[in-house]
Amino acid sequence: ARMALIKERTRLLNRSKTQSLALLKRQSKARLEQIKRQLTELEAALLDLTRQCPKRARAFDILCSIPGLGRVTAVAILVECPEIGTLTRKQIASLAGLAPMTRQSGQWRGTAFIQGGRKFLRDALYMPALVAARYNPDLRQKYQTMIQAGKPAKVALTALMRKMIELANALVQQNRKWTPKTA
Repeated sequence: ARMALIKERTRLLNRSKTQSLALLKRQSKARLEQIKRQLTELEAALLDLTRQCPKRARAFDILCSIPGLGRVTAVAILVECPEIGTLTRKQIASLAGLAPMTRQSGQWRGTAFIQGGRKFLRDALYMPALVAARYNPDLRQKYQTMIQAGKPAKVALTALMRKMIELANALVQQNRKWTPKTA
């Protein structure tokens, strides 16, 4: 429901750039305000649902402790991946569709790619990975290392997304919040 509202908001914002009729502009503005209210109500309801179950509430707090992961992403992870904390690193990466698939045949070696998994989970991790590349000290170092090694930015970002979901899974499994690495 949240994704549908966001898509509709984007469509309205794009359409409003080309509207010239005053009536249509007013209607679009009113609908945008309605969508904003609905998003606020929906996010509050999702947070309420998350807080009702102690296990989910603890997982939510753990996820929010990771720099780069906000409340909306934490809820999205819990909704899209209720198995979090019960899977191995490879399983959680595969479930999110972030495990590299190699393309090779005999002597020929192609490039690896990602596929499958839960698209909404992967989509939810994209923006936090961008934020983590700048503000999470551990992940920023990994991102910089990959870029300096000549990896394309999208490949490095995908690796960060995988690291984030693996980190989230491990922290929920260990029932502990994120702490920065000490030297």
